[in-house]
Amino acid sequence: MIDAALPHLRCPVCEDTLNRPAGEQSLRCPRGHSFDLARQGYASLVAGRTPHSGDTAEMITAREEFLAAGHYLFIAAALNSAVQAAGGGSALVLDAGVGTGYYLGSLLERLSGAVGLGLDVSKPALRRAARAHPRAAAALADIWQRLPLADGCASVILNVFAPRNGPEFHRVLHPDGVLLVVTPAAGHLHELIDTHGLIGIDPEKAQRTAETLGDHFTAISTSTFEQQLKLTADEVATLITMTPSARHVTLDNLATQDVEVTATVDLTVYRRS
Repeated sequence: MIDAALPHLRCPVCEDTLNRPAGEQSLRCPRGHSFDLARQGYASLVAGRTPHSGDTAEMITAREEFLAAGHYLFIAAALNSAVQAAGGGSALVLDAGVGTGYYLGSLLERLSGAVGLGLDVSKPALRRAARAHPRAAAALADIWQRLPLADGCASVILNVFAPRNGPEFHRVLHPDGVLLVVTPAAGHLHELIDTHGLIGIDPEKAQRTAETLGDHFTAISTSTFEQQLKLTADEVATLITMTPSARHVTLDNLATQDVEVTATVDLTVYRRS
């Protein structure tokens, strides 16, 4: 549903408005810059080549399977509650680093008047995010660069386990909007980290996040959410596959019995400074 998001989109080359010419599978600005629409429904809104390709197809398939099983439903519920407490999103809900669109789709189910837009550099992710919800659109864009969006267009920005671009989040967030950042907390998946040598949680992560956003946002609240996950051996393999640890951890020697794993995340609510 890229059409619903068009009023908020901007050309990544000249920053002019974008429209979709009748009968064409592309977006175009008044100055003639054109951007293709993939057959899966997402738009490619990058000027030139992106420096990285994001999560692989295997990682995205694993993530979709793991999330569909409901293991991170508690994170979606926390985001939904935070948005409701902040007054809801009446315009655009932006998911920066959208992945499969799981959290965006969950939120749009509860915000009947909102349009969603997910940005990511992973094409396998965007193929799923583009169909995460009837009111969700998706676009290929590098979160580290200028976002292809109008100033102040987003009433809510979601940022779940994803990069944070403080200046750009500040620019595109409405003055009355809210930024929700989810990061892994101390102890997140510690059982798997200890047993299988997964990438651990940086003890300075909270401080680095605050430094990244501190010049542009004020933290209103931080809440920690914890869930005990009872996982089969196959689900453990799926969980590892969907994380960056999959690049350096072998799955050959995983335990064959069910295990209990602790998932712990911090959710911080920010307002523009």
